[in-house]
Amino acid sequence: MGNCAIVGINWGDEGKGRMVDLLTESYDIVIRYQGGGNAGHTVINEYGKFALHLLPSGIFRKGVVNILGNGVALDPENLWKEIEEVTAKGVPITPENLKISDRASLLLPWHRELDGLEEARLADKKYGSTKQGIAPFYSDKYQKKTIMAGELLYPEHLTEHLADLLGWKNLTLAGVYGAEPVKVAELREWIDTYCEKIKPFICDTGAFLRKAQADGKDILFEAQLGALRDLDYGIYPYTTSSNSIASYAPVGSGLPSAKIDEVIGVVKAYSTCVGEGPFVCELYGSEADALREAGFEYGAKTGRPRRVGPIDIVATRYGVQVQAATNIALTKLDVLSFMDKIPVCTHYTVGGKETDEFPFPSVLDSAKPVIEYMDGWKCDISGIRKWEDLPVAAQRYVEFIEKEIGCHVGFISVGPERDSIIIR
Repeated sequence: MGNCAIVGINWGDEGKGRMVDLLTESYDIVIRYQGGGNAGHTVINEYGKFALHLLPSGIFRKGVVNILGNGVALDPENLWKEIEEVTAKGVPITPENLKISDRASLLLPWHRELDGLEEARLADKKYGSTKQGIAPFYSDKYQKKTIMAGELLYPEHLTEHLADLLGWKNLTLAGVYGAEPVKVAELREWIDTYCEKIKPFICDTGAFLRKAQADGKDILFEAQLGALRDLDYGIYPYTTSSNSIASYAPVGSGLPSAKIDEVIGVVKAYSTCVGEGPFVCELYGSEADALREAGFEYGAKTGRPRRVGPIDIVATRYGVQVQAATNIALTKLDVLSFMDKIPVCTHYTVGGKETDEFPFPSVLDSAKPVIEYMDGWKCDISGIRKWEDLPVAAQRYVEFIEKEIGCHVGFISVGPERDSIIIR
């Protein structure tokens, strides 16, 4: 199988978790290589329904090693709570099947506090943060002012480093935002409560991965969010604070020598978006409400109603290009079964001119969608498992998307369960 990255093509929430859960049967290792607990991957399998925020979605497969790479924003508190929730449903999690890179930096309590304070300061110009501390965390990481997970294994060094960071961070909390400074005792209690619990999982994952590579192990790289939320290539500044594109996978995983053999881009059969920022194809009113309810479009992390719209060919084509996708998994095709006519955003109009190019972020607010309609199929397709059994209208819809975005659609999801899939 080689090395495969599963990535989002659009704004996130495309269904990456269910694809990782499905495909890990063929892989030895699954690695989360960026992002933190600010987005959820929904997985439904024999253990139940889960919204994973930090744990790799391969955690349910026996014999698969799951790794949190050095590029992840490692929140020990939320990770431990997630481990407890998953193990309570009978899923074993041990240092044998979950490993944390000793080079992953810790997301500390003050990162979440700063996230909320800054969103409040921005008021009506806020970025739509989930307030999980992601932006302050990555800011600190690039200022070289974070604690690496491996430092938990060296208590004397950790105490001195924490004291230095605490003095620096309180200058911002108290001096800039007028918030209460963090006390050493509070931080120590948090470390004892949560960080001590994850210590058994921390190791040199780089050494582990180099050996795995030498042994010919198959590796799956799991991304968070989508191409349009990538810090460099997305709808800046309404992006996440890390690189969600496949080309970052070797760096953020801890195996920079890795060559990605396949990139599976996940695309929803219609468009959804959680949070702020431009969303050219957005639907409103009763049309939006009907699609949102049909797809149960609410954020896995926040519960916020997702903004919805037709599939956006312009944005999706751009996402395919940015991700260098070699195969597409089209999810939630079954949700569109209630529609007589299915809208598709085929082009944008910018400055009075029609375009197929995804615009520079500053221009997106003025872009208008060009909407065309395709025939619906008006029947339940959730039980179908073969391409030839799909209604002709559904086949035409998939083939149209495939042609317009320039990438083969190899997987079609017709339900949330692991086996609700058509493989072409």
